[in-house]
Amino acid sequence: MAHAAPTAPRRHRHLADTTHMSKSALARPLLLGLVYGVYAAFMKRQMGPVDAGNVFYGILCGAIFAACMVALARIGPRLKRELHATAYGAFAGIAFGYLYSLADHSILRSVGLALAVGAGVGLAAFYRYYTRED
Repeated sequence: MAHAAPTAPRRHRHLADTTHMSKSALARPLLLGLVYGVYAAFMKRQMGPVDAGNVFYGILCGAIFAACMVALARIGPRLKRELHATAYGAFAGIAFGYLYSLADHSILRSVGLALAVGAGVGLAAFYRYYTRED
């Protein structure tokens, strides 16, 4: 009568369960946020002395960058592949354009390069999601 033996109840995974992130999945956005914040503070400083304002600016930029990456990591898998790739492309374009604008380049040049970077990242993300679809 082995076929009649009781089994452990199965736990179904719902969309609400996808909000849990492992430590390694959380460490990557935090590390990239740290790098982004340090670079933003360095660009904002413009060869002047380091002061508390620069440090706070770097922490703020890094925290916003990391929060956006965590939000994309949590919400992205629920989106269609086109919207998922577009979200990553827009995020990359905005992040790059903002850092590029800190170097005192014209706004048109910053927007043009941000659009190019965003389009490239979006296309690469779409290709990745399209080829690895279930």
